[in-house]
Amino acid sequence: MNQAVLQHLHPEHVEVEICRADELAQRRGLTSALDEMWSYVGKKAEPRWLWHAIDHHSGTVLAYVFGRRKDAVFTELKDLLKPFGITRFYTDGWGAYERHIDPEQHHVGKENTQKIESKHINLRTRIKRLVRRTICFSKTTTMHDLVIGLFINRYEFGLLM
Repeated sequence: MNQAVLQHLHPEHVEVEICRADELAQRRGLTSALDEMWSYVGKKAEPRWLWHAIDHHSGTVLAYVFGRRKDAVFTELKDLLKPFGITRFYTDGWGAYERHIDPEQHHVGKENTQKIESKHINLRTRIKRLVRRTICFSKTTTMHDLVIGLFINRYEFGLLM
């Protein structure tokens, strides 16, 4: 307890509210880490990006989209995230985030994107198409998106297709 602060506070200026931890988390709102992950289709000159968002606290994947590294693809992801009511976004500072997230909701820095970067490592380890130096790559964007999408649906969402 900070005794110095307590000495200067007047009881009429103090408001105490007691609630359960899960209720407090709901009041504060959901926080999310956003990031994009590079891979390619056919050749390295044809990049394909996996954009995804995770719950900052649990690490659960909330949504993902595939596409180029363009603002339009990020806005697709942002539209998928609207029903979650996210109040704080943690990113690495890529320009699309700066342009499309309100500054008061946006926090840039690597200290809060560790979980999502860890997910990247796990995906690259499990799906050889995502490894940068590999002979296993997708020849079409359809197959690329299907393979990675099925993996995410199975292991992150628990869905069997």
